[in-house]
Amino acid sequence: MTWWCTGIRWKGGRPAIGWYGDGRGERVSELVYGQRIAFAARGERHCLGVWRTGKRTPCPTAETVPGRTGNAQCPECARLDRSFSVAADTNAADPRTYRVYLAWFGPGMVKVGITAEERGPARLLEQGAVAWAWLGRGPLMATRRTEELLRAALGVPDRIAYTRKRAVRAHLPGAPDRAREVAELHARAAALPGWPESLERVECAVADHAGAFGLDALTGPPGPERVLTEMVPGGSVVGRLVGAAGPDLHLADGLVVDARLLAGWELTAPGEEAVTAVPTVQIPPADAGAPAAQDGLF
Repeated sequence: MTWWCTGIRWKGGRPAIGWYGDGRGERVSELVYGQRIAFAARGERHCLGVWRTGKRTPCPTAETVPGRTGNAQCPECARLDRSFSVAADTNAADPRTYRVYLAWFGPGMVKVGITAEERGPARLLEQGAVAWAWLGRGPLMATRRTEELLRAALGVPDRIAYTRKRAVRAHLPGAPDRAREVAELHARAAALPGWPESLERVECAVADHAGAFGLDALTGPPGPERVLTEMVPGGSVVGRLVGAAGPDLHLADGLVVDARLLAGWELTAPGEEAVTAVPTVQIPPADAGAPAAQDGLF
């Protein structure tokens, strides 16, 4: 039975590695800071198909995908995925309640976004937001209009590159300073005219993810040579996990593993054939269930 890695998942405010086994559904292996992890990539990286309404539809042709791309989907599955995407404005009839948020990643790095209310703060954890606050809640199109209004009026983007987030993550100002910057921007946003009438305002209550991310254990920004940029067959990663933020796994030796690059691979325990020239990651073979998180393995 093969379990394919689906990348990092944030469940209950904690990081986990996701798995998909054809005919066995989805599983997760929870990660614990301080544990030793080791894994190697086996075979080829495959398209994970399309995940929609709580179910995964496998790629009909089991296409392979490049090791450097952050999305483990072939072009056809990616197109199908976007045809049902809120982010791509292709699902305007979504009846769920949405929320508008402010997300802070570092001094001067703030973005506005929306997420389904039922997901809670999961989207903020997935993006690596260190501090954040809700702005409002309402129907999808009302939150989308509010997002566009605030982006234009406040001069903030709808996305920030992970390279910029990583560069400042280990040397951030203290929690009071983070909260103050978010609160000031929240107040500016609340004072703007033109909010949709169907959007309910939410009072400012700044939340902080520094503890969830384990940021106190980070000693400095990783150099370019210490960030995983590609998984290769047989490539391995071994180290002690000290933190995680968004898709990034931070190891004690300074290596940062972008877990999006793990998705689509079968990960196994490293063996003698492991290639170490290119940083990569490894996991235990599955028997009765998905790979378990334990010392020495995910």
